[in-house]
Amino acid sequence: MDRLSLDRLFVAVLETGSFVAASGRMGVSSGQASKMLSRLEADLGVQLIKRTTRALSPTEIGQVYYERVKVLLEERDALDASIRQTSGAPSGRLRITAPMSFGAVQLVPALLAFAEQYPGISLDVSFSDRLADLVEEGFDLAVRIGRLSDSSLIVRRLCDARIVTVAAPFYITDRGAPQRPEELSQHTCIIDTNFRTPHSWSFHDESSGQDIQVPVTGRIAFSNGEACLTAAERGLGIAYLPSFIAGPKIREGKLTPLLHNFEPPALGIHALYPPARHLAAKVRALSDFLSDYFRSRAEWDEGW
Repeated sequence: MDRLSLDRLFVAVLETGSFVAASGRMGVSSGQASKMLSRLEADLGVQLIKRTTRALSPTEIGQVYYERVKVLLEERDALDASIRQTSGAPSGRLRITAPMSFGAVQLVPALLAFAEQYPGISLDVSFSDRLADLVEEGFDLAVRIGRLSDSSLIVRRLCDARIVTVAAPFYITDRGAPQRPEELSQHTCIIDTNFRTPHSWSFHDESSGQDIQVPVTGRIAFSNGEACLTAAERGLGIAYLPSFIAGPKIREGKLTPLLHNFEPPALGIHALYPPARHLAAKVRALSDFLSDYFRSRAEWDEGW
């Protein structure tokens, strides 16, 4: 194991506070991470980290070493990035996190096209609706949807996704179509628990300009938009979904959009990445590619 990797592991342990998190950032097992730190301490002849059953903390000399080696690693990474940017095509490993439904349905084709265009870049993609900590967990870029919390991350808006209220045609024939959002109280709703307020749906009245919050209930709740889509397609209720999920079924006539004049503001779909003095060429290449890709291919709102 080279000294550079040992130093990076040491920095990761202090910044994440655990061998498990540091091993995830470094792509090694937690047991291997512990051995790497022990080797670094043996090479230096000093104890860098105090280990207890509850926490890890730097020794006095460990804190001094961290502050110095952190600067050296950043300078080396900046030099590496600048050389790569002037030496040709981007290369290296990209770790990406993205939400489950959008990732599987819409992002995968974009990433495959990116992989074809940039053969020197390898992709390691995690699809999860959990909001990962990019810095702590070692991700290069995240794709996120909706309102973003304040952070130090760089944000780039890729495109928008409408939120639409839909039901199967035979559900509407049987139960009727709501004419106003308040009438949803008379209907069975399918709850997507990925929304911030899954039991309160947001609408906007185009005629009055007022925002409306409507409490909804239903006997089916899924933490997955595609599962909610399937339930709606089978006539089990009214669903409230991003258009990138519902759009294809609407075009096929299997779902009918409802409450056209009360559609809420569109959700933003963003790429986020940690700030850096020299943005890595591979991250810049992916950010630019996704922006161009979805600007020209966000077709889920077309044809209905």
